Amino acid sequence: MRRNDPRTQGRKGGLRPTRASLRLCVFASLAALTGCATKGQVRLLQGEISSLRIETARRDSVRAAALAAIIGLQQRIFDSLAAGREALRNFDVRIQADLTGVQRQLLQVQELTGQSQSRLSELKAQLDQRAEQAEVAGMTRPTVPVPGDSVAGPAAAAPVPTADQMYQAARLQQQRGAAGTARRGFQELIRVHPTHELVPEALFYIGESFASDAPDSAVVYYTQVVSRFPRAPKASTSLYRLGRLESGRNNSAAARAYYDRLIKEYPRSDEVELARDALKNLRP
Repeated sequence: MRRNDPRTQGRKGGLRPTRASLRLCVFASLAALTGCATKGQVRLLQGEISSLRIETARRDSVRAAALAAIIGLQQRIFDSLAAGREALRNFDVRIQADLTGVQRQLLQVQELTGQSQSRLSELKAQLDQRAEQAEVAGMTRPTVPVPGDSVAGPAAAAPVPTADQMYQAARLQQQRGAAGTARRGFQELIRVHPTHELVPEALFYIGESFASDAPDSAVVYYTQVVSRFPRAPKASTSLYRLGRLESGRNNSAAARAYYDRLIKEYPRSDEVELARDALKNLRP
């Protein structure tokens, strides 16, 4: 019967081919192909395989050379970076040494400058003292009687200088930089001529002589000008100077009060615009 035919059972899935049978089929196919190829075809195939091997070896050689070049370039870059770091390190060391030398030179210059300033201050004080002594000697020099003079009795006293003369002499000393001598001249003017119209000017310039070294004393004299002589030309200027002094000491409230008073009480003075500009720049 056809039911027991093994060929029909294999096709219909009753029996599956084994691995051994598959291997036998592969070996049979290779043997058939080898038997069909001629010797010339085999040699041609071997030549192509040899050429492929040579080309592959050449490409590998080119790639190896390129890789070696890249590695060499990388090494040179690393060497350059190392040399650059070393150069920067040496440069930093030299810069530090140069900075140290410059700092030492600056210290020496500062020391020499301080010594020079001290010496100049001493010389200036000596000159002021000598000028004051000469001025006092000139003012108190007694009158020498002329031989044959008929005037009898003690020598006449030296004339007292006028307020204008004392003011001009003090201003001249102030312009020369002799602040101490000028200050004493203005104070003598106020003592000898207390009601003269130049007294407000003298008070103002005494305040100016104190402004840089003793601002508290300057405030005292500027305030006297404003309180004692409110109609004097220097009253508005004194208010402006007071505002500047307080602004320099970071006392914005006091500075604002002086500027506001100046604008309110002396609206036509020359310092009004200066006071307005100063108010804009004051910190709140």
